[in-house]
Amino acid sequence: MRASPSHRAATGSGHPRIGFALLVLAALGFGGWGLWRAYGPQPANAADLVRQQAARIDALQQDVATLKRSDQISRQANTELQGTLAERDEEIASLRADIAFYERFVGATAQRRGLSVHELALEPQRDPQVWHFVATLTQNLNRGAVNRGRLLLSVEASDGGRMHKLAWGELRQQRNAPGIEYSFKYFQQVEGDLLLPAGVKPVRVIARLVPASGAAVEQGFTWSQATGGTPAGR
Repeated sequence: MRASPSHRAATGSGHPRIGFALLVLAALGFGGWGLWRAYGPQPANAADLVRQQAARIDALQQDVATLKRSDQISRQANTELQGTLAERDEEIASLRADIAFYERFVGATAQRRGLSVHELALEPQRDPQVWHFVATLTQNLNRGAVNRGRLLLSVEASDGGRMHKLAWGELRQQRNAPGIEYSFKYFQQVEGDLLLPAGVKPVRVIARLVPASGAAVEQGFTWSQATGGTPAGR
């Protein structure tokens, strides 16, 4: 049986379209394969990429370690700076107190006062019976004149319920102990050590200034005043 002309025309017109579609698909396939070959991660490129990423990680970790160390150093420096500033503030306060003290005695408006013990401070030592004393001596009555003499201390204490006076020689463990020498125009600090007998309870400290010329001067301080409240035999 022979095909009709109309059937041949329909069959002949379908083959070119199928072929064209196959060619397009083939072209796309080859094109994608080529792109993958050109830009895809080949075995050699992947190894290089791993090495690069590992090096980058190492560099970042080093940066983090450096920053942490820098931050630690900055914190330590800041702490040290704060400590230095606090010390300077204390030093400034002390200097201001010294200036105010000096002005009281040498300033134009300073009140005139004779020889006296401006302050007496006692501090305990490692041996509970030993006390170190610092006495601040002042005068501005005779300006420009040098005051010379000796300082002696005595302690009024209670021993077994009875009050008695410990003389300078007893406190220095030397019968004829000389006093602490002083020589100044306006003020001076003199210091030394006292040894309290065991078992006594000191109540009052008496400072006696014996100038080279003129009458002696005595001033009393309670034990609490002189020690800042620190008890004997603490």
